[in-house]
Amino acid sequence: MLRAWPHSTPALDFVERECGDPASPLFGVPESALLAEFPAPDHARRVLAAVGSGDRTHANIAATAGSRDGALPSGTLSPLLRRLTGEKRVLAMDSPLSTGTGKPGLYRVADSNLRLYLAALRSAQDLSRRGRPEAAFRLVRRRWAAWRGRAVEPLVRDALELAAVADVFPWPDAEAVGGWWNRRFDPEVDLIGADRTPAARTVFYAGSVKWLDDPFDQRDFAALRQGAAQVPGFVPESSGLVVVSRAGTHGPVAADLVWGPGEVVGAWR
Repeated sequence: MLRAWPHSTPALDFVERECGDPASPLFGVPESALLAEFPAPDHARRVLAAVGSGDRTHANIAATAGSRDGALPSGTLSPLLRRLTGEKRVLAMDSPLSTGTGKPGLYRVADSNLRLYLAALRSAQDLSRRGRPEAAFRLVRRRWAAWRGRAVEPLVRDALELAAVADVFPWPDAEAVGGWWNRRFDPEVDLIGADRTPAARTVFYAGSVKWLDDPFDQRDFAALRQGAAQVPGFVPESSGLVVVSRAGTHGPVAADLVWGPGEVVGAWR
């Protein structure tokens, strides 16, 4: 797919061009990978489709991957999820990171390209095959921001883990980076930097990732502060606040660390 992508072409411009060809590698590469591992339309394919469409909890996956007779039974789904995360590694499970207990877990498609295919490209390819490239691109464009926002979070967490070894990083002992949420998923905190996982002794910082076209503003920062205060182990007087924003910040945002795309990419250099 990268060979077909002209240098310096923006992602959505490339997608728009490729929507005119249902045989494009944009569709064919993830489709072939999926068919190679899961050739039959069985429970595994239905579970992957459920997670790819945005269902992240065990209960929601069971409901979406079920049938007219009801949700997929736990006795079927639980071992299947263990196989897809452990043996196949096509799914990943994230647990909330804090000094407290680490439940409930959230599932995601591990590969961001396959996640985009399941979230948007598969439906877009169907439209392209029916001779409707404009409709195919409109569908991808509608779902693009939501996919991009979720896809970048694991990359940001990996980048922060790498940055912890740098001399200038404020929290060199924050070797584990995850997220945190409660059982109501209100709030969800995108970034938690701690000394270890899954059960931390110390929470060094909490943070928010905003990967949209508009900047991180005071309202976003107020939500971060409110959410961070609920994280077990976060101490407002000593734990830091981190902002990672695609479009920078607007107004007074009193974060201890602010990153943009350059810093995220630079962590690997």
